Amino acid sequence: MPLLTRLMSAAMICCLSALAWADQPGAAGQCPVLDVADDSARHHLMDYVCYHSAEPDDAAHRATSPQELPESLAWTPADGHDLVFSHTQSVYWLKLQLNNSGSTRGLWYLKLDYPLLDEVTFWTSTGNGTSRKLATGDQYPFASRGIDYRYFLLPVTLGAQEPLQVTIRIRSSGALNVPLSLETPAEVIATSNDLTLTHGLFYGALAIFAAFNLLLFFSSRTVYYFYNAFYMGAMGLFLFAMGGFANQYFWPESAGFANTSIPLALGLCALAMTLFGRSFLEVRPDTLANTTLKAQAWFCIVFLALTFILPYNKTIILNTVLALSVIASLLISAGIRWRQGYQPAIWYLLSWMVMLAGALIYALAAFGHLADFLARESLMQVTIGGQVILLNYAMVQRWRLLNQKLLEVEHKARTQLEFKVHERTSQLRNAMRELEKANRKLAALSLNDPLTGLYNRRHLDNILPELCAEARRTGQPLTLALIDADRFKAVNDTWGHGFGDTCLQLIADILSRHVKRPRDIAIRFGGEEFAVLLPGADIEGARKVCQAILDDLRNTPLDTPDGRTLNMTLSAGVAQLATPEDQCALFQRADDALYQAKASGRDRVEIAEPEFSDWGAPATQ
Repeated sequence: MPLLTRLMSAAMICCLSALAWADQPGAAGQCPVLDVADDSARHHLMDYVCYHSAEPDDAAHRATSPQELPESLAWTPADGHDLVFSHTQSVYWLKLQLNNSGSTRGLWYLKLDYPLLDEVTFWTSTGNGTSRKLATGDQYPFASRGIDYRYFLLPVTLGAQEPLQVTIRIRSSGALNVPLSLETPAEVIATSNDLTLTHGLFYGALAIFAAFNLLLFFSSRTVYYFYNAFYMGAMGLFLFAMGGFANQYFWPESAGFANTSIPLALGLCALAMTLFGRSFLEVRPDTLANTTLKAQAWFCIVFLALTFILPYNKTIILNTVLALSVIASLLISAGIRWRQGYQPAIWYLLSWMVMLAGALIYALAAFGHLADFLARESLMQVTIGGQVILLNYAMVQRWRLLNQKLLEVEHKARTQLEFKVHERTSQLRNAMRELEKANRKLAALSLNDPLTGLYNRRHLDNILPELCAEARRTGQPLTLALIDADRFKAVNDTWGHGFGDTCLQLIADILSRHVKRPRDIAIRFGGEEFAVLLPGADIEGARKVCQAILDDLRNTPLDTPDGRTLNMTLSAGVAQLATPEDQCALFQRADDALYQAKASGRDRVEIAEPEFSDWGAPATQ
């Protein structure tokens, strides 16, 4: 075990060094005014931030607005340091004074890049006495943030030479990280795009690995593949919750569950790690390691139950200690199995050493002992990525070891081995057949719009060239109608996207009723844009179909969420394929006709004139 001891010692030294370098706020001083027009000053925002830590017996702790703060309140400048605080009952007040020395009015965003805060309240006050308040945080519905973003964004609009004071009150039952930045809209978008790419790659790769392990489990019935998929899913959920994505996408209205989900996912990770380690390492039933891992699994189940009973600040500590203890015990078990000659254990051991180092640093950041939570989050993602690769390589090595054993069995009992190979081949063929069926189902789903059930743009792009070629070959007419809902944006803005979806489904139902010939096709190819392909129908027949659709929708009232009645209308543009015309020109003429219908007052059908005569010459005007 000397190698294991040395590696664990190195990991601990790295974590302690990182803790020693953690940024700490500076001493008391003055808070200067930040000129938002100065890019250099904005990029050093923390040089202009002051804060006050209000203990429970402090008058500022009871204050609920800046006007209730004592005039003698002592503000401490951050002096360029990130504000990081461990678990505390204090309330933290922050103050930032801004001024726009530029000659034009501008928009900036004050961004707080830490999603796990129970209560965050922003106040802005201008020199003329105008004030504004924004109360949000995990204890509020996600929509309270005003901007659909996992972090906290405060729009700051300043006219030329206009001053502004921003005051922030923060309270949380966990640790506090307050990484503030003041960015232009372009900078916010650029940063968001970079993070979207990074998170998309990470969570996408994690989902692919988990799905791949599930496929291996279903095909081979080897249980540790299932446990590995379970672990990656639980770890992905934990990081999704820690990163604020779960609160944004999974339970935006469940403010009480936002905190509970984090220790719950952490407990699931600990349980999955234990089950996977016990199965992968092939721990013998009559050993102390097996008894220990079984007891750990039961502890994980008990801690999961406690997550719903104890407060967040207790369960997050308990489950973090549990997870780190599980990792440490798995390291010891892997080291023992390696010493016993089980070769895949070395890669398993390395993967959990990487995980232990990353988890310690991430835990220190999450509990307020290290600054720059975003960097620690990225480090944790890199750590998990490295661990997943090592774990899967360990499974490859385990598979290779099993293959060697199968070769030995073949040498001793060829007949028995052939039977087993045949059985494995049959299982693999079944898995491939199931995968092929799944691919066919996915291909079918990819051609349909999930909201309306109609075909989607991809199907239009596939079928329109084929129908055009068929019409030119057979001489039969082909008519394309483009239909668009009138003033649909106003519907969404007034009654919300949920009611807008109901309207789109109604339009789709009406299209399905009127587009009823076997070869007629109704398609939703945009937000409120629809297409109707009518092979064999001339321009007059297509006009009648479109007019019937428009009349049907106009005469179908809808009850809005606020109790009013809405009669929607449609506009349509119709074009018939000319002899030398391709699908692009046909689509463009139908689109021009639709535009003409919109420009002519909406709720009407416009017929597109062909650009070519039947003989290929340009049509006369």
